[in-house]
Amino acid sequence: MHITGFTNTILAELKQTLTLIDDKEAEKLATGILQAKKIFVAGGGRSGFMAKAFVMRMMHVGLDAYVVGETITPNLESDDIFIVGSGSGETQSLVAMTKKAKAIGATVVAITIDPESTIGNLGDIQIEIPARSKSDDSSNKSIQPMGSLFEQSLLLFYDAVILKFMDKKGIKSDAMYGRHANLE
Repeated sequence: MHITGFTNTILAELKQTLTLIDDKEAEKLATGILQAKKIFVAGGGRSGFMAKAFVMRMMHVGLDAYVVGETITPNLESDDIFIVGSGSGETQSLVAMTKKAKAIGATVVAITIDPESTIGNLGDIQIEIPARSKSDDSSNKSIQPMGSLFEQSLLLFYDAVILKFMDKKGIKSDAMYGRHANLE
């Protein structure tokens, strides 16, 4: 298969996967972000890169958002929201963070392939992204290696959440440039 063929297959997988996300839970996430004092986002590996992209866009729209683990991340409080993206829902460092966020009383959002995982079960809001790997034997199987389909879906889902937030607040894209980095 040519690269464009692989690209077309990846795009078809993304479309199939993203249309299976529960809109009611996604709306709860958008509302939770609007109601939160501060927003904390965590993820490991490539899911962590998607978290950083999401936090950057939240900063661009004027939200008080942080990547967990960065040196400038403040303390989590009970009126905050903690969003964790983990394909397996079992990454031990993320499980520990999620348990702590739950104990503090923050709203916990679990975004995972497996809502019955440890992280999934801790979520006040559960977003299931049914992205399966090549080695998985489920019906929504991917040609892609490892967690690629989940990670790509996570980024697109996060971007859709930003668009929903912009729509709710009446924010236009050009207004975001005022918060864009200028020391590049």
